[in-house]
Amino acid sequence: MVKQKTIKNEISLTGVGLHTGKEVTMTFKPAPVNNGFTFVRVDLQGQPVIEADANYVVNTQRGTNLEKLGVKIQTPEHVLAAVVGCDLDNIIIELNASELPIMDGSSKYFVEAIEKAGIEEQEASRNVYVVKEVISFTDEATGSEILVMPSDEYQVTTMVDFGTKVLGTQNATLKSLSDFKTEIASSRTFSFLHELESLLEHGLIKGGDLNNAIVYVDKEISESTMENLKKAFGKDEISVKPNGVLDNLTLHYPNEAARHKLLDVIGDLSLIGVRIQGKIIANKPGHFVNTQFAKKLAKIIKIEQRNHVPTYDLHQEPLMDIHKIMAMLPHRPPFLLIDRIIEMSDRHVVGLKNVTMNENFFVGHFPEAPVMPGVLIVEAMAQTGGILVLSTVPDPENYLTYFMKIDNVKFKHKVLPGDTLIFKCELISPIRRGICHMQANAYANGKLVTEAELMAQIARKQ
Repeated sequence: MVKQKTIKNEISLTGVGLHTGKEVTMTFKPAPVNNGFTFVRVDLQGQPVIEADANYVVNTQRGTNLEKLGVKIQTPEHVLAAVVGCDLDNIIIELNASELPIMDGSSKYFVEAIEKAGIEEQEASRNVYVVKEVISFTDEATGSEILVMPSDEYQVTTMVDFGTKVLGTQNATLKSLSDFKTEIASSRTFSFLHELESLLEHGLIKGGDLNNAIVYVDKEISESTMENLKKAFGKDEISVKPNGVLDNLTLHYPNEAARHKLLDVIGDLSLIGVRIQGKIIANKPGHFVNTQFAKKLAKIIKIEQRNHVPTYDLHQEPLMDIHKIMAMLPHRPPFLLIDRIIEMSDRHVVGLKNVTMNENFFVGHFPEAPVMPGVLIVEAMAQTGGILVLSTVPDPENYLTYFMKIDNVKFKHKVLPGDTLIFKCELISPIRRGICHMQANAYANGKLVTEAELMAQIARKQ
């Protein structure tokens, strides 16, 4: 399993927001496992946190914009693309304004900062969604389409066509995320002259200049427009190059526009919240279609993960039978609630219990309609986790296991006589000083029946 990654040290950058023109200082900070990508507005009271989550997208005009409980994050896509491109899973991004710095209009400076901060592996395994079938989203109004299909690794292809001679039709492909730094990161944002005129008239792109956006000239420039451009960008002279781009910029690639759209796709799709193993194909991508697809895919993943039931061969020789379990656990019938251990590693354990009508608790727990008590399911999960933590000491028979905390318990389905319960416990954090913090799930009849976060500690018998 691939381990999660974060940065080793914090690092700050200062720039201006493209649309607000406000100076902003952004600080990358290391984050704990399973944190994901989070933004913190340090300029606001209480320093509110906004997760990089597709469900918080509120506007996609001239960039992706997030909002949670009235707190906004503007144009995070270039930073998020850099974070994904550097193969990170967890990072905290502190801001003292709503809009992230535009820098040169690419992800280049963010990638450089992350590499300077250093990257380190974490204890937890990476959460990856493996695409098994084609999933797509189409924006009927624009004809934009984005889809994901099965692949051995994360790949992205973008195809752009704005119907203009100056730009034409362009394609770009990222075959491996390891190529992001050299092939995609330095691709800058772009605009057409007719869009630029409108944005300037409405007081937008206050932080824009000819060094952080490629401007494609798709129409004749009038004398008044030329004067407005000079004034807006603080230039004495502005001219159009033979390739139809305003001067002061040299294209890094002939297809830089398509590469930047690919960069945007990576940044926007990070809002799904998990890594994707699949190939993305985007035809005429934009922030609206990207984020709508991200919302759709995130919902599909959530449903699949909720309904996912791991499969095990219950007929194979168990790792531990009831005798080995009793040699390790201090519990005894009728309070020993697991029959077998069928799988175990240094980070997880899987146990089994056959629920029969002869269980003593059925005598008094709804005897006319017997249902296994939920607290006993939680206890059985804890006993399964106890096997994992006790396996870390050489003399488990000399230890007892005690509950410390139970969080986020959910009972989803009844457990009845005749059911076979499968318990899977996975470490949320490494075992330290005999303390085990784990995510525990119980399955029966192909369904998740109970889930909880459990914390327990082993202590030597007095």
